[in-house]
Amino acid sequence: MNPGPQPSVRTVARVVAVVVTSVLSLFLIYQLRQPIGWLIAAAFIAVAVAPPVNRLSKHMPRALAVTVVYLGVIVLIPVGIGALVIPPMVTQGTALARDIPTYAQDLTDFVERNKRLRKLDEKFDLTNEVKKAAAEVPKKIGDAASILADVGGWVISSIFAAVNVLILSIFMLAGGRGWIDGIVSLRPEGERERLRRVLQKTAQAISGYVQGALAVGFIAGIATFLVLTILGVSFAAPLAVVAGVFSLIPMIGATIAAIIIGLVTLTANFPTATIVWAIWAIVYQQLENNIIQPQIQKRTVQVQPIVVLTAVLFGSALLGVLGAIVAIPLAASIQIMIQEWWDWRKEQRVGALVDPVVEDPELPPNDDGGDLVTA
Repeated sequence: MNPGPQPSVRTVARVVAVVVTSVLSLFLIYQLRQPIGWLIAAAFIAVAVAPPVNRLSKHMPRALAVTVVYLGVIVLIPVGIGALVIPPMVTQGTALARDIPTYAQDLTDFVERNKRLRKLDEKFDLTNEVKKAAAEVPKKIGDAASILADVGGWVISSIFAAVNVLILSIFMLAGGRGWIDGIVSLRPEGERERLRRVLQKTAQAISGYVQGALAVGFIAGIATFLVLTILGVSFAAPLAVVAGVFSLIPMIGATIAAIIIGLVTLTANFPTATIVWAIWAIVYQQLENNIIQPQIQKRTVQVQPIVVLTAVLFGSALLGVLGAIVAIPLAASIQIMIQEWWDWRKEQRVGALVDPVVEDPELPPNDDGGDLVTA
């Protein structure tokens, strides 16, 4: 039996080279995942702030417009959030630590009034353990300084990353138009208009999503602040910021924030405040998912729920919280590109099936009086 044709040495070498290059590329991407994540975040920010920069650039030089917008992003927003969050955390945090033994006694009294809870307490002695832990809290307030020192390195590295991302986004925003024109000019003349349309739709989808997400977060923060203030819960302003920030995380952010805030409400008029908050959180999430968010983001590209879930899972696995945030606009961008590619393929198939009819004036008329045509 004769063996079949053997691959040439060149073919084998080419396959090995492709495999080795692919493995090395994936390894390099994995090693550079942090700066790659910074680049993605920078591009995300650049596209998100492009609309206000473009509007301001109509009334002032573009460089000044970029400066004004980024000063607002870098200075006003962090300073405003810090002024809103830090003073209440310092004052109310100290008061909370001082009052924890009182809360523990309130919990004990509530358990004593409930027959079922009282039996559980007699069996597991939970209230005494809570009292012991609560009595130790005021003594450990001084340990907060050591805890802050431990997280100091993380804070510094986070600030370094944020500064790098903002600088990269400024460069992208300043030179983005020239880069786009250069990329478009590399394509054939017939593809340039379609490529420009894809890039424009992608930018609109990302910008619209970011603006809509910020609006949803702002509404969630205001609503949370009002409800917690009415219930008399401590840390109303910081917890409102937590609710607004977590609302930026798709699908699960609002639920996580509601659980965190629910734990804090245990210290205020237990259990009434906790029950009211739980009911409000459930009702508000339904309003946000079915009314607020669709109305705010109705101008963005619609993505199927299964695609949203898959994108969020993949994004969070690759880049953590940042990946979860950028997953939906990235999925919308991919959807736009696939749709444009599909439309282009349909146009190519239609063009291949239909032959144009061209009249040749030099040929004589045919027998039935019509003109001869050539394909």
